[in-house]
Amino acid sequence: MIRVILHGAGGYMGRVVAEAASADNDIEIVAGIDIADDGSHAFPVFTDIDKCDTPADVVIDFSVAAAIDRLIAFCDRRSLPVVLCTTGLSDEQLDRVKELSGRVAVLRSGNMSLGVNTILSLVQKAAGVFAPAGFDMEIVEKHHNRKLDAPSGTAIMLADAANEGAGGGYEYVYDRSARRQKRPEKEIGISAVRGGNIVGVHEVLFAGTDETVTITHQATSRAVFANGAIAAAKFLTDKPAGMYDMMDVIAS
Repeated sequence: MIRVILHGAGGYMGRVVAEAASADNDIEIVAGIDIADDGSHAFPVFTDIDKCDTPADVVIDFSVAAAIDRLIAFCDRRSLPVVLCTTGLSDEQLDRVKELSGRVAVLRSGNMSLGVNTILSLVQKAAGVFAPAGFDMEIVEKHHNRKLDAPSGTAIMLADAANEGAGGGYEYVYDRSARRQKRPEKEIGISAVRGGNIVGVHEVLFAGTDETVTITHQATSRAVFANGAIAAAKFLTDKPAGMYDMMDVIAS
């Protein structure tokens, strides 16, 4: 049985992960960490991460960027592997995550779903074909109105895949409202939509002369992210220190 500490246990995704874990015979949530505890969980929830002393094998994190610094210190102090699902981290935080991976196993991904991580290779391959042919590349992502960061971590992952496939050197553009000029050739536009309870939609558009090709992923339930995080936790428990991603899980 793999023992998990759930960081961000009281959030929407934390509750989805807890529900998914309860149906999995190979994994158990032994403790949660969150800013508040409403008493509704089947495991103890610590409102102060430094007071969590429950023995565990791995941490699954679905929290907010403001909580990541203390999480990094916690995992470092206890030598705990961590599945890091929180997006919107600063460059300084990403540097600390990379430093942590020199001592413990860290799996970080902007999206935990099998579908998204599979289409990354499709986007990269398509960009290698379409960009040299003069196609423009655009990304549109749509999420619920409670999502804090924009653009999404997945949109950046897709942009990175397109940029790499196209040979690099593309600028990411998030707002064209102050600009009055023709669209430069080497840019990738990234647009964010926030509304309602949209779980997550990502579209990569390759727009050429007289034809447009679109690669789309749509999540209809947050369970896909929870199941991906649980699969990542299982993968990570016996791994040496280092930085991993969902492609490592898919390939295993």
